[in-house]
Amino acid sequence: MSSSTAAVASVRDVSKTYGARKALDGVSVEVAAGEMVALIGPSGSGKSTLLRSITGLHPIDPGKGTIQVFGETVQQNGRITGSVRRARGKLGMIFQQFNLVGRLSLFSNVMLGALGRLPGWRGVFGVWPKADKARAMAALHRVGVSDYAAQRANTLSGGQQQRGAIARAIVQGAKAILADEPVASLDPVSARKVMELLVELNKRDGMGVIVTLHQVDYAIRYCNRVIALQKGKVVYDGPSTGLDSKRLIEIYGPEYEDAFWEAKA
Repeated sequence: MSSSTAAVASVRDVSKTYGARKALDGVSVEVAAGEMVALIGPSGSGKSTLLRSITGLHPIDPGKGTIQVFGETVQQNGRITGSVRRARGKLGMIFQQFNLVGRLSLFSNVMLGALGRLPGWRGVFGVWPKADKARAMAALHRVGVSDYAAQRANTLSGGQQQRGAIARAIVQGAKAILADEPVASLDPVSARKVMELLVELNKRDGMGVIVTLHQVDYAIRYCNRVIALQKGKVVYDGPSTGLDSKRLIEIYGPEYEDAFWEAKA
């Protein structure tokens, strides 16, 4: 199977333990190229741990568990393999707290996405090829923040910073985006704009998207497939249309109403 058709992520029998707590307990999921999948579940269910394990940020427990990204094994028997860096180059990571360098301009932050294919000294001295600079400005324009290219990242709103992070993934040339609570720190209007951008990248560019969400209504609205975790186990994996009230109460229990954006507003 070529990397272009291989699954974004293939997780097989993966566990992750913190002390006495099983954050992941024998999880097996696969996300195909071009899918847009939401990971949901109550706080502490393991959804962020799963996402970070796929990228190799969290090593999994020793044992038979394996994780592959675009056909390359990145974790096996509790060890992160030498393929993880190459695999990460295909993944655009979007975090709740944006992960931009606050003292740098938005443009410079977006240009950092090109570092994986350019010599490191170019990043140190800010000497970027003309084609990459044009690509960065095109990405900023696409996500709607090109007017703020010269502004320091830490002076921008959360929504503007998050759109800058998406532009960085575009410049990186990512084949898929893994987004960990990308709208949790945003107001509803900014959150919708970010989710709409992720949908556009999925539909127009064919990027796979895996996004963890606290807001169930966003998962249902923007993602065709939803994977729900509860106490480290997959308790639902199917179409978002299958998440009726009864199913959601089973997943969230007393947190059911808090899982909807409108309930928080």
